[in-house]
Amino acid sequence: MASTPSDKYRPILQEEPEKVQWRHGGPPRYDDVNRLFEEGRTKEWPEGSLEETVQNAIKSWEMELSHKVRLQDFKTINQEKFKLIVNGREGLSGEETLKLGSYNALLKSSMPEEFQYYKANEESFESSHEVFRSAFPRGFAWEVIKVYSGPPVITFKFRHWGFFEGPFKGHAPTGEMVEFYGLGTLKVDESLRAEDVEIYYDPAELFSGLLKGPPLSESKSSEDNAHRH
Repeated sequence: MASTPSDKYRPILQEEPEKVQWRHGGPPRYDDVNRLFEEGRTKEWPEGSLEETVQNAIKSWEMELSHKVRLQDFKTINQEKFKLIVNGREGLSGEETLKLGSYNALLKSSMPEEFQYYKANEESFESSHEVFRSAFPRGFAWEVIKVYSGPPVITFKFRHWGFFEGPFKGHAPTGEMVEFYGLGTLKVDESLRAEDVEIYYDPAELFSGLLKGPPLSESKSSEDNAHRH
């Protein structure tokens, strides 16, 4: 078994079989984003509570989606039945979600291209992760705010936030916190593996913060002018 540093929010990382194929050569570490989460969360759920279980399940699923190469290595989903549905769009299978990556799957849009803040169809798995890693160098934290119903269909409210401290798509960072809220339902089987994940949120909440920074060319020319005077 491959040994990894403990991560109390992603307990499945503890003992991963050696045959797992990792995207970056080995299991990930979440020290930075865990620190951001602990400093900025609005709720601290009791150990063993339904809220903590749901929060850790979603964090573990996101870890697998971002860091495992093969669907067969996933422990958090029912591989045959899994569907991801975002804002009522057509559901994506496990393989489709894995190919696109979490950001592209969540940010796909049916709006005309000229109105899209982010063009998921122009981004690869790697480039989409790089865009947000660059914008949020301390990580992009996620928490469960409330759980409305328990298994087999779990309904929950969530918050996602980070500090915009790196460039985003030609926009200079503002240093401000960018956050958005959403609702989700998670249908699980008897082993608590996800069969359906449905997410509803307003992408404009996320992008209004990221597009607030001035275009990098402008911010650079103002810096140059400041140095000249």
